[in-house]
Amino acid sequence: MSPESQEFLATFVSESYYYWASVLMVLIHVGFLAYEGGAARSKNVLATMVKNLMTLSLVGLTFFFFGWWVYNAFPLFPLQGGIVGPWTDPAADGVVGDVLGLVQASYPWSPALGPNLADNLTGVFWFAFALFAMTTASILSGAVIERIKIGAYGILAIVLGSFTWVVAAAWGWNPYGWFFTQMGYHDFGCSAVLHAVAGFFALGVLINLGPRIGKFDAQGKPRVIMPHNLPLTMVGLMLIFVGFYAFLAACVIFVPGQTGAITIYGTPMTLSSIGVNTTLALSAGLVGAYMGSKADPFYTISGGLAGIISVGAGMDLYSPAVVILLAFIGAYTMPFVGNAIEKAGIDDAVGAFAVHGYCGMFGALMVGIVAAGYPQPEGVPAINFGAQLIGALICSILLGFVPGYGVSFVLKKLGMLRVSEAEEIAGLDLADFGIGGYPEYSILPEQNGHSTMPSMVPEATIHKALDA
Repeated sequence: MSPESQEFLATFVSESYYYWASVLMVLIHVGFLAYEGGAARSKNVLATMVKNLMTLSLVGLTFFFFGWWVYNAFPLFPLQGGIVGPWTDPAADGVVGDVLGLVQASYPWSPALGPNLADNLTGVFWFAFALFAMTTASILSGAVIERIKIGAYGILAIVLGSFTWVVAAAWGWNPYGWFFTQMGYHDFGCSAVLHAVAGFFALGVLINLGPRIGKFDAQGKPRVIMPHNLPLTMVGLMLIFVGFYAFLAACVIFVPGQTGAITIYGTPMTLSSIGVNTTLALSAGLVGAYMGSKADPFYTISGGLAGIISVGAGMDLYSPAVVILLAFIGAYTMPFVGNAIEKAGIDDAVGAFAVHGYCGMFGALMVGIVAAGYPQPEGVPAINFGAQLIGALICSILLGFVPGYGVSFVLKKLGMLRVSEAEEIAGLDLADFGIGGYPEYSILPEQNGHSTMPSMVPEATIHKALDA
């Protein structure tokens, strides 16, 4: 084999690795579609699923136009320098010069993002990050089902998926990010830089959005609003689990010239450790949530994801015994957090804060305890609890809760956040599309001009919603 062929083969292996990992990550969104569609009531199933389709499209486009640039432009800001962009001196050297090269390849007009035989890898890296961004926004989508306006959701999804979590990743999941270089922060599987950001962002939105009609009784006690199709919800989460194997595989850095797999921080690791630890975290999480929720089916299946997130930050470092313990603890306690949020009067339809916000914070903090002192590359502080705490708080509060609450508060004041009471009662499928999600009911035998099956919603209410 010629040297040229060997060089191409090394590039093609890396290119293929990220391409297929990203394709498999699409299963996360197939899963979210089924998970949230099943979790909604039948009168809202179409609107819920269409909202998920719009998540992919809106975040995919905006991540191309500016999200990818944010990841490459923000790692030095504000402690080590400014935001890198066209205004940066092209003659800059050192770290700024290295970052500038990546920034120039991230502009929407960059040749690196088009068909370019001289660059096989920038595009597949963008592909993987775009799927990360879509996943982040989809975490919000489940929490707010059945009462948010699609336009408001689109704005919030763009802010979360293409900006706030991307800043967190630039600071805490980037070889140049100041969380890492200045403090020694370590978050291999994005427990805080993705999940905690999304979970706390969703919490801020939910405070302004308010609960679904009928969720709480006159005394403020929560009522159970059952998913219309719990089996579909459970199948959806199983698809999300499959996609998360690919998500974590895409966190591994493997490019031509390397002699082994590394993390984004340059620390050594193996792909086999991801296979072992993800499977153990999934298994222990399911058992933990089953026990913590007293066998509640919805919390039990969510426990698999809670277990993975609870160990994601240190999955590249942990032994199997540590993974089992931490995944069990995170998933066991997750239902208690979800129930506490509900008792506080917040209607989180799918437990997004408990699974992603709480477990994401838990996962980031545990690295600072269990893996404290683990050496990082030369010149970078060893893993320590202080760095994990500061990084997790910035991700969850500054980049999660504050923008989630702030943007949704403005939308609420403008009357753009929530659908009308009549629309919510009639169902968003009728309000948005004029049809139900299960139109076969419309061909039931009729007698004297009336269906033999009584309507679940008063006809006057339906007409009022459609005329609104």
